[in-house]
Amino acid sequence: MERLEFEVLSSIAEKQDLSLRREVFGFSKEELDAAKDRIIKNGWLNAEGITEAGFTALEPYKVKRVVFLAAGFGSRMVPITINTPKPMVRVHGKRIIETLIDAVLAAGIEEIYIVRGYLGEQFELLQKKYPEIKLIENPDYDGTGTISSFYYARDLLDHAYVMESDLVVANPKVVHRYHYTSDFMGTKVEQTDDWFLKTDKTGIITEIGVVGAGENCFKLIGMSYWDGRDGRELAHDIQKAYESPEGHKLPMSYVPFRVYRDKYKINIMPCNASDVIEIDSFAELQEFDEIYKAH
Repeated sequence: MERLEFEVLSSIAEKQDLSLRREVFGFSKEELDAAKDRIIKNGWLNAEGITEAGFTALEPYKVKRVVFLAAGFGSRMVPITINTPKPMVRVHGKRIIETLIDAVLAAGIEEIYIVRGYLGEQFELLQKKYPEIKLIENPDYDGTGTISSFYYARDLLDHAYVMESDLVVANPKVVHRYHYTSDFMGTKVEQTDDWFLKTDKTGIITEIGVVGAGENCFKLIGMSYWDGRDGRELAHDIQKAYESPEGHKLPMSYVPFRVYRDKYKINIMPCNASDVIEIDSFAELQEFDEIYKAH
């Protein structure tokens, strides 16, 4: 299936708006209309909607599972994280990680893993509400960053979302049931003092930058998707990098974008700034949810 055909067919299947991806990737209305015509000719779409043949054509692009990274301490959220893992903190009455889980389930993804570490026993509370959840232990979480959680979940990365678990999802539609290729989520910005991504004209990520140097780029959001080929390659490369001297100190994103950059072509998956909210500190939590101002 061609990329434009996929974009049109998957957007219909998921009832998604294509306007943001049109803007980022430069898809013209004429190109998308022509792709829709080809879809109809292929028997994937008719007046009643997507046909059985259409869903069969989308099957290779279906997300199999999601892995949540939830092992860290959340030091910038002290004092609230002294007794509660950051993903389990409630925002407007709902745990942060539950906004992610609910979006994943709404997209029809039911194979869910949580990599736990700090106060890991608390994540067992989620299994009462979400029996789909399976827990993975990360014994190395202290001082290693997310690369250690990728390492312990490395055999689950093909056709998989990997999500940081401290993101508040305001728009569940940011989680897609189908992906054409591996991608990282990002928000288009003129400038950011956070981690950033730069892309070429086709949407392939060409650079990842450290805090404080991003202009006319995408602010990195902690959600990535790995297709079958890249997920299997990443499992091998994460293991090799992590088990190398000082490898546990590497930012995970350096593995595909710097250490083994010639092996991967990863796209941007754009989202709006209001779709996913990152709460990085206790002060930001207090601003986002006034109940914490009393603390």
